[in-house]
Amino acid sequence: MIADVIAVVLLLAVAAYACAGGTDYGAGFWDLTAGGAARGARPRWLIDHAMAPVWEVNNVWLVFVLVIMWTGFPTLFQTVFSAMWLPLALAAIGLVLRGAGFALRKPLSRIAGRRLYGAVFAISSLLTPFFLGAAVGGVASGRAVPGTEASAHAWSNPTSVLFGLIAIVATAFLGAVFLAGDAVRFGAPDLVGYFRRRALGSIVVLAVLAGIMLTVTRSDAPHVWHGLTHGVGLGLVILAGVCSLATGWLLLRGSGVWSRVTAVGVVAAAVLAWGAAQRPYLIPTSLTVAAGAGDPASLRWTALVSLVAVVLVCPAVAFLYWLDTHGALEPLSDTDLRRAEPARDDPTEYN
Repeated sequence: MIADVIAVVLLLAVAAYACAGGTDYGAGFWDLTAGGAARGARPRWLIDHAMAPVWEVNNVWLVFVLVIMWTGFPTLFQTVFSAMWLPLALAAIGLVLRGAGFALRKPLSRIAGRRLYGAVFAISSLLTPFFLGAAVGGVASGRAVPGTEASAHAWSNPTSVLFGLIAIVATAFLGAVFLAGDAVRFGAPDLVGYFRRRALGSIVVLAVLAGIMLTVTRSDAPHVWHGLTHGVGLGLVILAGVCSLATGWLLLRGSGVWSRVTAVGVVAAAVLAWGAAQRPYLIPTSLTVAAGAGDPASLRWTALVSLVAVVLVCPAVAFLYWLDTHGALEPLSDTDLRRAEPARDDPTEYN
């Protein structure tokens, strides 16, 4: 019973990272496709301002996923990281390069340096979700069975490639929806329509890839296909479709706040549908939740630590997002700093 609870917590953490981290990856995707220096200046300006305050906090969910896998399901952790160490290592390198590129491109004054680090940030934002999605596809297709040695077959199969492409498009979709709302907040009306059009296009591409994925998994990952077309998995797939239609309708009507909610619902429902489709397996059809669970004492401590983490982290993250969306985290401008400086000829300012 406790193993099932930990498995649900793990799935929820994956969904949280897919939604929160996915939004930032999507911003990087639109940074990559914004065009040349002149054409892409405005979209990249918005991306820099929208991402800067909170983007690093999203990796909390990735750390949470890794800790739960390692302590709660050590066999799953060993199997996944042994069979698919290459795509996971490439994803980890992408995470590091992405952060470095984003942090270093802004303070540089030389155009060549800013372009170099900007390219590193943008390309890493494309490759990292692809490799993470490919690893998930290797799990969903049941190729990473316990004892499997590392091979390209585990993560370069049709299901893995499709999961990787869906990960890219889903993050691009989230990024466009959130950036459309940020364009309103930052007073950039020219970018509102720019990102809304891209969000609507992403919905269409995502729907096409989802249809192809269901066709491919029928033969390549039959257990997951059956779970996605029956029971709880089917219900969550339908929910994702409803949220997609609602997001498109809200975007056309210009509702930025609620379109974010429904966009997150699309990705969260899709991730939960994948988890429900795999029941009762961690890796279909070779490793069940019960067989892959760790020691009972470890599971109890994992449950306790997870509860403490949720109580401490979730309110803090929610408050951080609230501060960001209300403009409380904007850096001070030169005008603000000059206004805050005490007058040199007023001695009362120093008393």
